[in-house]
Amino acid sequence: MASTTIVQGAEVADYPTIPAEADRGRVLRVTEVGEDVLHHPCRPVTEFGTEELRTLVDDMFATMLIAEGVGLAANQVGVDLKLFVYDLTTDDGVRYVGHVCNPVIEVLGEETEEIEEGCLSVPGPGVDLFRPLQVRLTGADIEGEPLSYAAEGYLARCFQHESDHLNGRLYIDLISKRSRKRVLKDMAELRPEVLDRRAELTTTHGKEPVAYPDQPNV
Repeated sequence: MASTTIVQGAEVADYPTIPAEADRGRVLRVTEVGEDVLHHPCRPVTEFGTEELRTLVDDMFATMLIAEGVGLAANQVGVDLKLFVYDLTTDDGVRYVGHVCNPVIEVLGEETEEIEEGCLSVPGPGVDLFRPLQVRLTGADIEGEPLSYAAEGYLARCFQHESDHLNGRLYIDLISKRSRKRVLKDMAELRPEVLDRRAELTTTHGKEPVAYPDQPNV
């Protein structure tokens, strides 16, 4: 278990293993590489404090839980909005949970780090990828209140990965053509097992199942 939990930038006590948002939310289909919504920049959130936005955040947390992800962007559930959610625990035992609308990434310093990175929209494989080690994330919450977080390491990587999604960029767009070809080949082999796992977890958590196409549109 995480020794410390930070929710929307503030430390909290007695945070549940499964966030209340994930309990409330319904599971949506995760869009996959090749679908148009993943390959162009999303629209900024302009209407805050709405029931639709709160419901979307709940559904994204539920979908991220079932897909066993640490971050999920709105276009990964087919919604063209600049919004992502996250729930991850770093190596030092700190859990970070939250959502961000209209994220902007500022790189802090020149240090980079190479770690294997994967993506729920490229189910199965991963590849080593360099990213800046430290960033600042600015944006707003679903009520429109401004947010600003300094992050490093795993958290910084998550923030960059999800912000890239909202700008129409997947991690496989940042690697060589040869590596991309290998990743897509591996995805074709591993995808059925990943989708079976998602179906199993959907049942385990008492959620309504979702259907995926037999083949991705790659």
